[in-house]
Amino acid sequence: MAGLFANDSEQIDRRTSRSICDAVGERLQQSLRPEPRLPTHLEQLLNELQKRDRDTH
Repeated sequence: MAGLFANDSEQIDRRTSRSICDAVGERLQQSLRPEPRLPTHLEQLLNELQKRDRDTH
């Protein structure tokens, strides 16, 4: 790890740093998108199953 902090390391400018951060942020947003919602009819059926399950216990 000492190599990461060597005096001869190159610095990147703000513009390059910002571009890298933006690119990483965009990829994270694409990877972490919420799951698409179920069709309304299926969601209603699942809700009904949950309700019936609660009612039987």
